[in-house]
Amino acid sequence: MRGEEYVEAADRSLAAAYEPPTSLAAYVDRVLEQPGLAAHAAKYLVDAIEAAGTRTVVERGQERERYRFFDDPHNDGEHAVLGNTATLNRLVDDLRSIAAGRGKSEKIVWIEGPTATGKSELKRCLVHGLRAYSKTEAGRRYTIEWNVQGAAETRGLSYGGEEPADEDDWHASPVQTHPLSVFPPDVRTELLERINAAREDHVPIRVEADLDPFSREAYEFLEERYRRQGVPDLFSAITDPEHLRVKNYVVDVGRGIGVLHAEDEGAPKERLVGSWMAGMLQELDSRGRKNPQAFSYDGVLAQGNGLLTIVEDAAQHADLLQKLLSVPDEGHVKLDKGIGMDVDTQLLVISNPDLEATLNQHAERADADPLKALKRRLARHEFTYLTNVSLSAQLLRRELTGEHEVWEPADDAEREQRVRAGVTLPIRTGPGTAGPADSTDGEMPAEEVREVELAPHTLEAAALFSVLTRLPEDDAGTDLSLLETARLYDRGYLTDGDERLTIEDVEREPGAAREGRHGIPVTFTRDVLAELLQAERERQHPELPVEDVVLPGDVLDRMVAELEVAPVFSPAERTEFGSRVEPAREHAAERQATDVVDAITADRSVDPEAVSEYVRHVYGWATDEPIEDDRGERVEPDPLTMKVFEVESLGRFAEADYDGNEAGDDVAAFRQEQVVTALNRHAWERRGEDFAVDDVDLTAIPVIADVLEAADWDEVRRRHEELDPDQWADPPANTETAAVKERTIEHMVAEQGYTPASAELTSRRVMERVAADWPDGDGDRGGE
Repeated sequence: MRGEEYVEAADRSLAAAYEPPTSLAAYVDRVLEQPGLAAHAAKYLVDAIEAAGTRTVVERGQERERYRFFDDPHNDGEHAVLGNTATLNRLVDDLRSIAAGRGKSEKIVWIEGPTATGKSELKRCLVHGLRAYSKTEAGRRYTIEWNVQGAAETRGLSYGGEEPADEDDWHASPVQTHPLSVFPPDVRTELLERINAAREDHVPIRVEADLDPFSREAYEFLEERYRRQGVPDLFSAITDPEHLRVKNYVVDVGRGIGVLHAEDEGAPKERLVGSWMAGMLQELDSRGRKNPQAFSYDGVLAQGNGLLTIVEDAAQHADLLQKLLSVPDEGHVKLDKGIGMDVDTQLLVISNPDLEATLNQHAERADADPLKALKRRLARHEFTYLTNVSLSAQLLRRELTGEHEVWEPADDAEREQRVRAGVTLPIRTGPGTAGPADSTDGEMPAEEVREVELAPHTLEAAALFSVLTRLPEDDAGTDLSLLETARLYDRGYLTDGDERLTIEDVEREPGAAREGRHGIPVTFTRDVLAELLQAERERQHPELPVEDVVLPGDVLDRMVAELEVAPVFSPAERTEFGSRVEPAREHAAERQATDVVDAITADRSVDPEAVSEYVRHVYGWATDEPIEDDRGERVEPDPLTMKVFEVESLGRFAEADYDGNEAGDDVAAFRQEQVVTALNRHAWERRGEDFAVDDVDLTAIPVIADVLEAADWDEVRRRHEELDPDQWADPPANTETAAVKERTIEHMVAEQGYTPASAELTSRRVMERVAADWPDGDGDRGGE
């Protein structure tokens, strides 16, 4: 787009967000048609969350419905809260109960958890999401503004001279007061009854706050003027469009959202509601009393009135928490002894675990604990470290690259593809080799930028190691290894042969609830990766920049080394976490080996028709019944067909395992246990229906699925008898090893996301591990 087009786009964006001010009567008419526009704070917050819809996710092995709001969809996922879906769902349940007034209206929502668990992202997500929702038609948020200039005998709200009223004389409520607060309580009650009667929502809209002190001053000023003039329709005169207008505002920090940061200072009242302005007090003295128009209204409750108040790093403001107790109960706060302000806001405090220690400092005093009332009102929701490898890998990628996309894989294959993917980043290495004195013009040479690659499976390995440290091995209450638990949590199931294990099949003890409460935080892993990107690596290749490649083993080695010196970890944690790196190493090595085998055997072809034919022959052999051939004729199962498939395609047996073409004992046992048993189970599951072998999903037979889906080292050896892993790094020309390596590297680059350099290094590492078990020509079989 050209510059003018961007300006026009900005015009359209603002036009869509704002409406012209309207009269109070017109606002009421609109609310009667769209009641949600009058929602009170907690109800509006729930509406905004629900408006974004839901999606299905798997976390900690369980399938859950997740509110898309927490994916930050309005901002392309920039501040998405990854994971913690169960906690977020409970949070929304609490907000819904608070909105409905069902016994939790006095609760203060408390988000607690270790550092780097997403608490700050939740705050940003709420701010960005509510701002975006308030720009939509369904999410409009309204307040009122006043103009008393036309009725003033002296200076009015503008604090200016006696000029004719214009747009500069309009002053909005500084605390986003609800437009319906203008109505007398009895009329407001009747209006709300009508609004709620027309709604199907079970949560009634409540507007219990009266006018804020600033608006009350304007209202009373106008009331006194028109009452002295004997105006009969007093309320109509006060709320005439010349004096009162309803305007919409875009929710943001300071307008509907109040955020109290850790570094904010001041007296408790100043932090909560604001402070008096001495100069304005003198100018606006009202017969010896303080005029509320001389108040700053910049405290957190004043900013968050109408929607949300957030106390960030709440342990730094523990002194304020007790003063907040009356806000949920009474919905009221004092500006001064004689001046109070009604507040409609949802309180949310965010803290690390240190707040809990502060709250429990008097716990031994039982009923005499001065903090007991506060603890009773806090509704705690705990954020924990991610225990899904895919979420951890996604978070690491976001931290390193700035990518904001929230992954929504269609299936396991797409999820695993995203997790395994590498990433290439531009790295600045500082001034070039020539110093200032070497420069002819006396200027510093330009910075050098080079591309550094995190090879495929590198982020996956880092994420897996991080997750393994977050699982309590000692009391998880299962027979699963840590690696199996991590896989179960990520996919929602495990497979063992033809058995499928889900989280419901695993007996778990109460100790498993400690998952995610401690472990390696994402910030530690991110910093290790960032350092590795800048580090020099002693690798050389005559053609490829292998020194600019980071492998899974590199990051795991560096993470273990940094554990020993990072002050954030205790000695016990260093020992415990370091002991869990081996499963991550083994997993990464297995994934790399699979890539190399798949690349070597990329040209393999297994005809599904041949597989189907083999299964039909085996079933006929087992049942001692003829089968139907391609011409529809009934024929006896062919021993040679079965033998050829088992030897050449399955690679399970050799000539010695047969008596001619007839199966020996091992072959017969294999057919019965691996093929026929699966077919019988399939037939049993379909009992009552007409069963035919041709109807069987061949991938339901594990041994068949293996040959259809992947090759192994045995097949590599059968196909490439002259391959020598010891020569892989620098194979002699015109050898089978050289030819296989060339095709393998090409496939890894074209199909698996490697660069030539990372494919070279990865295949070398794999072949170094394989070489030790490679047969030396005497027919022995080995492999990983």
